[in-house]
Amino acid sequence: MAKTSAENIFSDDHLDILKEIGSMGTAHAATALSTMVNKKVTMPVPNVSWTDFHNIANFVGGPENIIVGILVSLSGNIQGMMMHLMELDAAHNIAELIIGTPPPKDKLNFGVMERSVIEEVGNIMLSSYLGSLAGLTNSQIKPSIPYMSVDMANAILSVPASEFGRMADKMLFIESQISIENVKFSGCFVLVPNLHSFYRILRALGVE
Repeated sequence: MAKTSAENIFSDDHLDILKEIGSMGTAHAATALSTMVNKKVTMPVPNVSWTDFHNIANFVGGPENIIVGILVSLSGNIQGMMMHLMELDAAHNIAELIIGTPPPKDKLNFGVMERSVIEEVGNIMLSSYLGSLAGLTNSQIKPSIPYMSVDMANAILSVPASEFGRMADKMLFIESQISIENVKFSGCFVLVPNLHSFYRILRALGVE
């Protein structure tokens, strides 16, 4: 099946509706994270767009940059995959703020507690955005247990690209910032639905 060019079917109005996913998800995530870490958490409204695969790799430092990815598989009415991507320093700094453990000298290494905290933060963030998407599309979405991967950006992005990239040349891209007690972290979220789910989202947006 030929790929569908997302920019040719989404109007500004459709993208405005998609941005509501980011706005609602951000509000829910900030509240949930603040409760988890018992610290002040603020998250400005994120940028939301349909973006090329290679642009996402560039956002996190380039295709060969080592990054952290939190991945969940999606089942239910919306199927596919969603990921939270961040740079190594951001992941270590978030863990340090929450559990007080200083980053290791070798930034590629993450302790058991660090991994657990980063996976839980990613899970909260992903679940918040997926909850907003479920409401928008009147769908049931069941995320899997989050899995943390540390690898080059291209390697992490190759997983959804190979499994779900056949249906489109774009992924839903949510650029986010988090401030925990005025310490800022940048990251992004990537949603890659399968073909059936892609069209379910289109119908929810009123795209014919």
